[in-house]
Amino acid sequence: MKIWAVANQKGGVGKTTTVVTLAGLLSQQGQRVLVVDLDPHGSLTTYFGFDPDTLERSVYTLFQATAAEQRPDPEALLRPTRFEPLRLLPASTALATLDRQLGSREGMGLVLARALQALAGQFDHIFIDCPPVVGVLMINAMAACQHLLIPVQTEFLALKGLERMMRTLAMVLRARKRPLAYTIIPTMFDRHIRSAAEALTQLRQNYPEAVWQSVIPVDALFREASREGIPLSISNPTARGTIAYGALLADLLHGGHEAALPQVQQA
Repeated sequence: MKIWAVANQKGGVGKTTTVVTLAGLLSQQGQRVLVVDLDPHGSLTTYFGFDPDTLERSVYTLFQATAAEQRPDPEALLRPTRFEPLRLLPASTALATLDRQLGSREGMGLVLARALQALAGQFDHIFIDCPPVVGVLMINAMAACQHLLIPVQTEFLALKGLERMMRTLAMVLRARKRPLAYTIIPTMFDRHIRSAAEALTQLRQNYPEAVWQSVIPVDALFREASREGIPLSISNPTARGTIAYGALLADLLHGGHEAALPQVQQA
């Protein structure tokens, strides 16, 4: 079972699109895939037709049960999608209160890791869609995953956001006992815009060992797929966005461009 986290402290860079498209591609290959929504905004949950404002049971239930010293049942929280074997562990807006209510409690950083290990054997791949803020949810994702994917929009403000993300990772890794592989994914690339090309060049210069060798292009069909609630790889297998994510997936599965964030030693 491979666990991937998709994270960036800057919003709007393609995190949910990356989760949905990669998960869709793998499900089309017959792989058993779970997508986990850790974002209180619930974009991933909404994508697959559920309302994060009204869900009574969600990933938040795992934290509630742990705080009450109960053993949570993650399997009972899974939701089917129209695209079996793709399933969803949904978010609820109550996640926004998690840091204030439970963030200081001992053991809250490993809730998701323990839940996903309880599902071992049921899935081949798990993708975690992370919130764009540092907190207990981000810590849970970093503790649970084996490979971190960082989508970065090819524009200069996003590069500044990436610098903050890398500093955050250095802090979060204090809680890990092993290194973390990561891949930076240039997204929303428009080859007709000079500043996008310049940002891509700078990205590759700053992180030569970690940046994926290709790009995810701007593709309006991603927006249409989101409106329909269908992964683009399923609704339009020949779209340029689908083809780009297919190339990314092939590289990831065959040990393509990635780097390793070392374990940070406690002071």
